Amino acid sequence: MDWIDKVLNIDALEGIRQIPDNSIDLVIADPPYGLGKDYGNDSDKKKATEFLKWMETWLLLILPKIKQTGSLYIFATWRYSPEIFVFLKSQMTMVNEIIWDRKVPSMGGSTRKYSSVHDTIGFFVKSKDYYFDIDSIRIPYDEETKKARTRSIFVGKKWLEVGYNPKDVWLVSRLHKIHSEREEHPTQKPLEIIERMVKASCPEGGVVLDPFAGSGTAVAACILNNRNYMTFELNPDYYKIILDRIERIRNGHYDIAPIAKRNGSQIKKMRTDSEQFSFPM
Repeated sequence: MDWIDKVLNIDALEGIRQIPDNSIDLVIADPPYGLGKDYGNDSDKKKATEFLKWMETWLLLILPKIKQTGSLYIFATWRYSPEIFVFLKSQMTMVNEIIWDRKVPSMGGSTRKYSSVHDTIGFFVKSKDYYFDIDSIRIPYDEETKKARTRSIFVGKKWLEVGYNPKDVWLVSRLHKIHSEREEHPTQKPLEIIERMVKASCPEGGVVLDPFAGSGTAVAACILNNRNYMTFELNPDYYKIILDRIERIRNGHYDIAPIAKRNGSQIKKMRTDSEQFSFPM
């Protein structure tokens, strides 16, 4: 499988077309939100109708690439998530709408509406046989909670020891410049969120596709958790950030590398081929 573990500096639509069908375990898509952000190009400056048409175009291209046991997570803003989710529900089964509470401080904000402090994440699957490993992402109970639940009816209960299931509201701070994992990217997603998706919805040794790589958080999550990846990033500056991020993890100089070592994961030697790579046809 020479097409896996690649970071390609090409447009997602060009790259997706060349991926073999039924080969992807998990898609994590963090596309432009249609809000006019500056990604070094005009990719986020489409009008609403044009933006939604573009979303449908690449989603239709990507769906055949996902295995029958596969899943798709897609980040969106509340402005367009209803249209995107309705479209995807015509093609897949929706499992969850996840609310990412970015833990924005209570300072200022609009005086004419409620302040927006969340992103919306849609979790979709191809079939009822989709892969999902809840035990890999359980959240441990604190000692105080365990002590309070030592009554006889709770003794021996598996969930008390392994932790509770994550809910569909995720309280994870957005990345500020003071955060050690922060890269030079305007909409970088926290590793904690992406790792949860990777561990829950892709088996070890499986393949994760990130069509809009950005700062390479999905790539980092895959390397640190023994998953393979395929990813595209159009902006050459962000492409270089991803390659540098991989190199730091590989050499053990990146601040998150010790996490993988403590968990016993093996950081694989990854290939970082350039855009000259061609897919098998």
